[in-house]
Amino acid sequence: MRWTQRDWSDRLARGLWADDAAAARLHALLAGHTVILASASPRRRAILRQCRVRFRVWNHTLDEPPPRGPDWRGWVRRWAWRKAADAAAHQRRGLVIAADTIVVQGPCGLGKPRTHAQARAMLRSLSGRTHQVYTGVAVINVTAARHAAGSAVSHVHFRRLSDREIAGYIRSGEPADKAGAYAIQGGGGQFVDRIAGPLDNIIGLPVGCLNAVLARVLR
Repeated sequence: MRWTQRDWSDRLARGLWADDAAAARLHALLAGHTVILASASPRRRAILRQCRVRFRVWNHTLDEPPPRGPDWRGWVRRWAWRKAADAAAHQRRGLVIAADTIVVQGPCGLGKPRTHAQARAMLRSLSGRTHQVYTGVAVINVTAARHAAGSAVSHVHFRRLSDREIAGYIRSGEPADKAGAYAIQGGGGQFVDRIAGPLDNIIGLPVGCLNAVLARVLR
């Protein structure tokens, strides 16, 4: 799906990150289930709340390495699976949901910056170019001993950024825990002028992909 700037800006402003039909489908699929979200991400929690899903959070204990390609879809699926498995090992029942997101610019995978210098380098590499956002989703049905994973990709184009803009954004603190050093739903949205693909995928939890994965573990 290709978005006009007005459409995606309006949905972000209203906090409607997931597609309405996909959100309703997720609510229906998860009704009556115990749901565990294996993520500390406030963005993923917000997306589940938009979908009216009741859940509890399990913070995984894994130390994620810098992303490595070229199989980016495989990378995010594997790490989503590892996060889900880490949480599922401590559960007796329920559905464990996990996700992993990376930003890819050319041959390079961009995780979360550890320093201001890394954030500056990432934002400079994205300036004036199109990059990809990959998110892997994994679900473990602990009760039924089933599991599945999937992935989604979105294409995002940044306008050209000045060094002053980059420095100001870094000072805001927002890039610190974001893949690619920006948040489209926050101040980073001002840098984006084109999107193709799921909006919620860029934020960290593609609900349409999650629905497809859930259908495989709930059958």
